Amino acid sequence: MNKTAEKQELLDKIVEAIQDVKGEDIMIFDLSNIENSVAETFVICSGNSNTQVNALAGSVEKKVRNELKERPWHVEGTENAMWVLVDYVSVVVHIFQKQTREYYDIEELWGDAKITKIESEV
Repeated sequence: MNKTAEKQELLDKIVEAIQDVKGEDIMIFDLSNIENSVAETFVICSGNSNTQVNALAGSVEKKVRNELKERPWHVEGTENAMWVLVDYVSVVVHIFQKQTREYYDIEELWGDAKITKIESEV
C-alpha cells in the first residue's frame, strides 16, 4: 500500500473513531501545501466535556491500534482534557472542548489549508 493510501486509511479510521463517540464539528485540514507545516494533515473535532474529550482520544487510539496496528508517536493534554492532541506524525488529531476550540480558533489559524468538513451522522 502506498503512503497516500495508508494515510487515507488512517484518516478514515480516525474519523470513524470520532463518530463512534459522537465527536462534533469534524474537520480535516490538508496542510501538505503549506510551507513549514508541523504535519501533513490535521483532524479537528469537539467534545462537550473533559470526559467526552478523553473518550474521543481513547476511541481514536484504540481503533487505530486494533485495526491498523499503529500507535501514536505522542499524546498530550489528557490531564485536563480541554485540548487533547494525538500525533501520528503525518496526521495529528486535535480534540477540543467546544469553548477551547472557539478560543484558539484553529480554523482561522490554518486558513490556508484545504479544509474538508465531515457531515455528522444523523
